[in-house]
Amino acid sequence: MFKIKIQSLLSILVSKFIMKLSKFLFKGGTNFPGKIALKLDKDILKTIAANYEVILITGTNGKTTTTSMIYSIIKESNKQVITNNTGANMYTGIVACFISNYSFKKSKEEKIAVIEVDEANVKFITEYISPSIITITNLFRDQLDRYGEVYTTLKKILEGIEKTPNSTLILNGDESLFGNLNLKNPIVYYGFGTKINENKTVDTNADAKFCTVCKAPYEYNFITYNHLGDFYCSKCSYKRPSLNYHVDEIVDLNPNGSTVYINNKQYYINQPGTYNIYNALCAYSVAKELHVQDNIIEHCLKTVASSFGRQETLSIDGMEVKIVLVKNPAGYDEAVNTIKLDTRKINLSLLLNDNYADGKDVSWIWDVNFEALTSLNINKVMISGIRLYDMAIRLKVAGFDPSSFLLCAEEEALLKEIKACDGDVVYVLATYTAMINLRKFLHAKGYIDKIW
Repeated sequence: MFKIKIQSLLSILVSKFIMKLSKFLFKGGTNFPGKIALKLDKDILKTIAANYEVILITGTNGKTTTTSMIYSIIKESNKQVITNNTGANMYTGIVACFISNYSFKKSKEEKIAVIEVDEANVKFITEYISPSIITITNLFRDQLDRYGEVYTTLKKILEGIEKTPNSTLILNGDESLFGNLNLKNPIVYYGFGTKINENKTVDTNADAKFCTVCKAPYEYNFITYNHLGDFYCSKCSYKRPSLNYHVDEIVDLNPNGSTVYINNKQYYINQPGTYNIYNALCAYSVAKELHVQDNIIEHCLKTVASSFGRQETLSIDGMEVKIVLVKNPAGYDEAVNTIKLDTRKINLSLLLNDNYADGKDVSWIWDVNFEALTSLNINKVMISGIRLYDMAIRLKVAGFDPSSFLLCAEEEALLKEIKACDGDVVYVLATYTAMINLRKFLHAKGYIDKIW
């Protein structure tokens, strides 16, 4: 036992007790214990995270999957590592994560914490922690009522980074907002060194289309998706920074995963879609900066399981069901592009909520390219969630036949329709709280082993 303030001791003990009680009574509880801990000791994070090397993962899309990949790689390299794998990425959830793993016994073993953090909460974490690495995946419009535009989100993140100038930044070089930062930190960039399609024209609804230096529109040697890609400004010569880690070749893209070359070595990524290539490339970059061996990285990218509603695959009475979290136009479009890789007879279930965690403004669905789905071999379209009628109208305008819509106001009705589906697979595209509620419901029915 080592010395600890009475205030901190009480904070930890009470929080640990509440965690156990919450898990027993509610099968969860990832934020409330952290709130109680902070009430008792507002500086508790400094105490409970003191002996960790911390890696922070933030950005709009891909945080949870990237965090899971990095955690798996570090764990496979036989290092003691913790993570907030439930996706509880607010300040209170992160405090709860450290308390859950806190031991009163001193240990000399090196410990690493791989922590996903909400963009607006980075500044609260770096008030008490100096991470060895901070990585940012991308910035897209998301929850406009909470974040505003992407420039506002970037400002929130930078407020946190400015408090920790010695942290190494591992940034997506294809994200045009990350190449012109006035920071003291060492910076490492990753991105695509090869095109994924022939597109060089940014979409009307894309984000961050204008040069951060002179405000002229960007031009592209290639675009991967949305506004990401090999950008340059023909007016002021600002362009994508040099990449330390890069995708050199796309060998194969299919509904189950991708085969790519990263820094001239072939890897299979056990998650489908361009956005998961980015997630894997980010995890690879962090691992290389930590000097993890290539064979460990290769094994983990090949075997890492889908996490918590991110391309999570279930079996419901023999039917393959894939749950895909969708929360903004950029991510939704990439989900659509991934589904388009599937040539089987498919069923669609679209769940739209407007709770605080989803964003109260659902007008963003009009920026999603649902039209691209109308050419697929779709058997059934099931619509659910608080704003199911908004989604139904959007799909009607996209060209779907409204007479074929199945409106399911409750999870029980949705499950019944899923069980009655023909075809090979059901893709469930759900916003955050809709995904959480569906997983809790399916857990109660025995189709999911763990809620968190």
